[in-house]
Amino acid sequence: MTQGSNVGNLVTLQNVRNFDWRTETDYTPRWETRRYDLDRLATVDLVLSYWGNPAIAHTLVSFGFDNGEHIVFSVEIRKERHEVFSEVGGFFKQFEMSVVAADERDIVQVRTGARGEDVFLYNINMPVSAMRELFLAYVETANDLVREPRFYHTVTANCTTIVYRMMQAIVPGLPADYRILLSGYLPDYLYKLGALDMRYALEDLKARAYIGERAARAGNTPDFSRAIRSIEKAF
Repeated sequence: MTQGSNVGNLVTLQNVRNFDWRTETDYTPRWETRRYDLDRLATVDLVLSYWGNPAIAHTLVSFGFDNGEHIVFSVEIRKERHEVFSEVGGFFKQFEMSVVAADERDIVQVRTGARGEDVFLYNINMPVSAMRELFLAYVETANDLVREPRFYHTVTANCTTIVYRMMQAIVPGLPADYRILLSGYLPDYLYKLGALDMRYALEDLKARAYIGERAARAGNTPDFSRAIRSIEKAF
């Protein structure tokens, strides 16, 4: 499980996942220690991954730095070898919860390629101070789960509700909404709040946010993060 510590603006993350995925069961594992300077934090992107039901998506948050580096946090179940995720099982304390920090290439490719999911990336309008607080909130949550494991819950403690609770602490008064639970509709909620790129109509923004084909073309290039954000050729 990911753990972190910080001294001033410098954050050290242990157990950052940076796998090379061929299929979901065939991969080259790498766990790394990485360091980040929060003074260089520049962007926050919401990554949503769909696997069938348009109302349900897995929610990930990608933090970008001014040197082009990205690190993605994902709240996930901690599966044992015999376990397979199900929403029903998530109601009955079947799965432990974990925070995974991963290289953006790794965590996008396992979903777009190995799992064949539909993945969308939305840039979020946030003050840099809120980006920093959200990053540290993920680190704190990861450390808390190492010290005291918690169970994943399909409604009350999942990938989206954890993000919302952290955001509430940063932005008091953030309105609750059913789309926080039906995470596939989260872009509609954020658009209503003015947190997305308001230059585009929502449907146009969703079309621009789809990164599946761009991720496939990017492959394992070191320039993966830039490539999945390059939409000029597609539009």
